[in-house]
Amino acid sequence: MQQNRSTLFIGLLLILLGAWLVVSRQVPAVQDWLSNNFAWPMYTIGAGLLIFVIGLITGAPGMSVPAAIVAGIGGILYYQYLTDDYATWSYMWTLIPGFVGVGTILAGLLGEHTRHNLARGLNLVVVSAVMFLIFGALFGGLGILGPNGPAFLLIALGLYVLIRGMVRNSNRGPDEAR
Repeated sequence: MQQNRSTLFIGLLLILLGAWLVVSRQVPAVQDWLSNNFAWPMYTIGAGLLIFVIGLITGAPGMSVPAAIVAGIGGILYYQYLTDDYATWSYMWTLIPGFVGVGTILAGLLGEHTRHNLARGLNLVVVSAVMFLIFGALFGGLGILGPNGPAFLLIALGLYVLIRGMVRNSNRGPDEAR
């Protein structure tokens, strides 16, 4: 059954892609719309969405992790394309663990080790956001934190890790803590 779904999906995808190529080449209005509204980073975002849809159809929720990474990097590239500020890559790379976290959360929501994936994904998103703010303050134009902002964020991240570790150990029994 799994093989039939995959074959059906690939066949339909090829038909739709071929039809799209014919229409985009033969209808001038579609060509004009594409040239005005479709920048090259959108292909990366589309590839991420395609990976996600393939995972949904084939019943592989884990495919949402690479899908989120590819689409997220496409989003970064699209932002940089629009603003023509490619120097932001010096701190935007810190969002990639957050994309992994989003994909892990999606995999959990789709039924793959739900509780574990939700917790792990949320941790990745938090760490990624803190890293983004720290590196953005150090290397980019994120001056909203002030001169001591990165230090305070590191302290906050350290407190988060300590408290999380203590809560995790207190939830275990005395025999499990070792």
